Amino acid sequence: MRISEIAALVGVTTRAVRHYHHLGLLPEPARLANGYRQYSARDAIELARIRRLTELGLGLDEVRDVIADDAGRELAEVLAELDADLARQEAEIRARRAQLATLLARADDGRLTTDDELSPELADLFAQWGVRETGSAMAAKDRELLAFLETVADPGERARLMTAMRAAAAAPGAAERAHEVYALLDGLADADPADPRVEAAARALADCLPPELATELGEGAGPVAEADSGFMKAFFADFAPAQAEAVRQAMRRVTEKGRTGE
Repeated sequence: MRISEIAALVGVTTRAVRHYHHLGLLPEPARLANGYRQYSARDAIELARIRRLTELGLGLDEVRDVIADDAGRELAEVLAELDADLARQEAEIRARRAQLATLLARADDGRLTTDDELSPELADLFAQWGVRETGSAMAAKDRELLAFLETVADPGERARLMTAMRAAAAAPGAAERAHEVYALLDGLADADPADPRVEAAARALADCLPPELATELGEGAGPVAEADSGFMKAFFADFAPAQAEAVRQAMRRVTEKGRTGE
């Protein structure tokens, strides 16, 4: 059989057959005098086995491990891992569908807002702060930033960040202080970075800003900090100059406070 014939027989593409040769999954057959590959029934059997294993959900590296173990022990182990992984995916899908069902119900009642696309934890925080009710441009930016960080942070960083934000939101007078900070920063929209109000806004923001958030944005580990400051340049470019300076000063204050343990 030629490559087109074995591919058609097994139900794969000729490109796939060549790829399996390249990866060493399927041995290269003997070639005829004209250079064409000549496949045997044994080659077709091996190719069909590769197809079956990939259809079970195994990656090609896993298929290689299975083929290398004639006793089949590796196959049993890989299939068990695959089954566990599919169970995790199944649970995640069920959870996502449950969340979608809640959102669809809110949409039917006309109660769906942009906060509903957030995690319940972050939506609760914004509700505590009354972010939507302020009408503040800085409050809207704060919402977007926290939603971004929650999305890109790894699970451990996200848990630490949310714990810190919940603690900050639960503090007495937290919402009032947040609204005061938003107003101070909104007032810097057309100000000069040397305006004395910048320092006042920075102090107020530093008092509200959890150290974990400053670390996530500044000098700590994490996807944002590891981006070679590219994100930070874009982050500050989104503010007016005086607002950006106030946020920089606040982050420096919080980071320094974290270092000294004050």
